[in-house]
Amino acid sequence: MDVLHPRCAGLDVHKDNVVAGLRLASAGNVISEVRTYEAMTPGLVALRDWLVEQGCTHIAMEATGVYWKPVWHILSQAGFVLILANAAHVKNVPGRKTDVADSLWLADLLAHGLIRASFVPEAPTQELRALLRTRKQLVRERSSHIQRLHKTLEDANLKLESALSDVVGVSGRAILQALIEGECDPDRLLALVQTRVKASPERLRAALTGQVTVRHRFLLRLHLNQIDALNEAIVEIDQEVGRDFDPFRDATKLLRSIPGVQDIAAQTIVSEIGTDMSRFPTAGHLISWAGLCPGNNESAGKRRSTRLRKGAPWLKTTLVQCAWAATRKKGSYLNAQFQRLRYRRGPRKAICAVAASILTAIYHMLRDGTFYHDLGPDHFKTAPPEQQALRLAQKIAKLGFSCNIAAIAKPEPVSL
Repeated sequence: MDVLHPRCAGLDVHKDNVVAGLRLASAGNVISEVRTYEAMTPGLVALRDWLVEQGCTHIAMEATGVYWKPVWHILSQAGFVLILANAAHVKNVPGRKTDVADSLWLADLLAHGLIRASFVPEAPTQELRALLRTRKQLVRERSSHIQRLHKTLEDANLKLESALSDVVGVSGRAILQALIEGECDPDRLLALVQTRVKASPERLRAALTGQVTVRHRFLLRLHLNQIDALNEAIVEIDQEVGRDFDPFRDATKLLRSIPGVQDIAAQTIVSEIGTDMSRFPTAGHLISWAGLCPGNNESAGKRRSTRLRKGAPWLKTTLVQCAWAATRKKGSYLNAQFQRLRYRRGPRKAICAVAASILTAIYHMLRDGTFYHDLGPDHFKTAPPEQQALRLAQKIAKLGFSCNIAAIAKPEPVSL
């Protein structure tokens, strides 16, 4: 097999150390050397200097948790061609599992061009991604505390969730603060409700009648303080994102033209895939990387599981949320696609197909710098009349009836 990279190295990255296997090929001879360095900054700098001294040009490492990131940051300063490999794609031969064997195995695969590089965005995109992923985690934590708040209210037999659309809204916050301070009179609590609340006073008074104990007040105060702290942290992250967001502003402006994609969703999508679509040969490659295409598992003529792969979970969940929002826009292509697939494939597969369509549009929009153009709800009705008639005949057959399809001869024009 041809050697593509004669001077390369493979790194087996761990939490506390990095095992580097250097492979040097010249005149048909291969020289291998293995060294171990600490994963702290001085050790990684020594690793970088040693690889530079040996004339190494290409380096491969496995994506092991977050431990590969500091190694990547330090080695990228020396001009190496860095390749991040999926651990499942470069598994060693069974029975040869050691750190030294793993590093040399990676170096050997890299020398012959047998490692498929994973997508690693540039530094500004990585920083934006870290901020928005943290924001999403904080939003999830806030939702968990709101659910625990609901649970505490239910335990006290206060049915605020049934009377108010938002328990932590203006009216809900006023009622919760009064409960924490010891107020239990339903009439006094009712006076704190805003006039815009749709529930009737009788329903609100019944919902505010319960058995609140000291323990309930303690838990309500605890969860409310956590919600406030998380809200402040989310605001700080939004301010930090906006501080260095200029390189991504044009891209997010394009994405906001898609139905169902708002500011935070557009920022998240850009942070996950970047703005340069040249790293993905086609839109299908991007959809496959995101994990939105069906699996392909067939043997002996039998199709097995076609479930979606894990792909990029942060991107996939955002796209699915955008897809659900897009299906609510009447008279749009995405709504028509969802309604068309829901009856045949079910809502879960239909929404994944809509998410894949949104990602396909994003690929072309970022590549060409164009805004979203809706194809309209009648896009699926532009098939030739023969195909439409055949499809209707198949539907009639499923209902237990039969029909014959015959073309109607068009009358010849009458000459005057």
